[in-house]
Amino acid sequence: MFALFTSGCSSKQPETSQAPSTEQKSEPTQKVTLDFVWFTDGVEGQVMKEIIKDYQKTHPNVEINLVEVPYDDLEAKLKTMITGGKPPALARVTNPGAFASAALDLTPYLGDKDQFMSQFLDGLKYYCIVEGKLIAAPMEVTANGLIYNKTLFDKAGVKVPQSPDEVWTWDEFANAIKEVKAKAGAKYGVVWDPTPHRWTTLLYEFGGSIFNSDATDTNINKPEAVETLNYFKKLVDEDIVSKATWLGGENANNIFRSGTAAAHLSGSWMISNYRDTIKNFEWGVTYLPKAKIRSSVLGAKFVMAFKNSGVEKEAGEFIKYLASKEVDDKYVRESLFLSPRKNPDVTYDFGTEFFKIFSNELAVSPPAASYDWSRQDIIPKFTSDLKEAIVSVLQGKQTAQQALDHVAELARQAIKEAQQGK
Repeated sequence: MFALFTSGCSSKQPETSQAPSTEQKSEPTQKVTLDFVWFTDGVEGQVMKEIIKDYQKTHPNVEINLVEVPYDDLEAKLKTMITGGKPPALARVTNPGAFASAALDLTPYLGDKDQFMSQFLDGLKYYCIVEGKLIAAPMEVTANGLIYNKTLFDKAGVKVPQSPDEVWTWDEFANAIKEVKAKAGAKYGVVWDPTPHRWTTLLYEFGGSIFNSDATDTNINKPEAVETLNYFKKLVDEDIVSKATWLGGENANNIFRSGTAAAHLSGSWMISNYRDTIKNFEWGVTYLPKAKIRSSVLGAKFVMAFKNSGVEKEAGEFIKYLASKEVDDKYVRESLFLSPRKNPDVTYDFGTEFFKIFSNELAVSPPAASYDWSRQDIIPKFTSDLKEAIVSVLQGKQTAQQALDHVAELARQAIKEAQQGK
């Protein structure tokens, strides 16, 4: 998840690195309405409404109508609108590739695709550039990472790594968890979100991946993946990783909020939640332990526009505004999101130091940690089977090789179906 994210910025800043000037108002023209299909996870909907209000002040001919839908209904609604010949002007999405054929090419508004994408984390190009076209602009990213119970660690006298140079190995981390449990009375070690997405954090650290470099085959049953699953089983068997989530079906968030777990392997999206809900102990973010390499897993959300909306020009110009550094910095800062840019310099009202750690995790992740999950035309078809395979191994019902060989068969079938669908 080659080093996927380079630390240096392009020497020539893209035109969108600053917000377009708002000193002069647009020439009076016929008023148009842009329907913007939107889903909200937290407070970002309100933040976007404020950004829209600012934009409309200097573009009086443009009215932007935020059409809010539940995330679970988003893809179906967009497909219905598109196939019905009435696409929205804009949409917030997690999988731009699913709508690539209907997407507006944003190059006339954002400039050269490679230059535009050079200001963002490298892994985002797999989502935004499809078949040579720039179809979306990143708005925010997420990263898998490690949130820890500072109160319990302090009670046990265990100091977490303070810089990337001090990152623990997984064996060193396991020893630290054992110490926190023994000296501070933690009931649980690490509560690890029981999802394939979170599990692949370890897969990438062991040098593995789900697909090969162009997703024409799977690597999910290769030696690196088998080694990953065997090591994960060792962590669970030793109760470093709590059995409660992967085998017991308990909610990792609820356990961590109770103050009885040493740590939670989840992601940057939990920062605002824990800020608001944890009042009975101190918590923090530290660096993920490393195996052969360090890694996180990139997640992201994007804004895109659609062909045949009748307002393509106005939609493209609004995306240019949203993609400017000034506006996007405001959006991520006030929403408590990670910036999609390289070397972000956003200062938050809460948790700036936490976001810096998550950003560092992304900066050292290998390309597979982005590319695998950008293939949403393939990966959803077998991720539930991957989770079942992991659980089966943790229960001792299959060997890691047996379980992953079965997942590989399903993955190859999904790859074949995707290829035939093109």
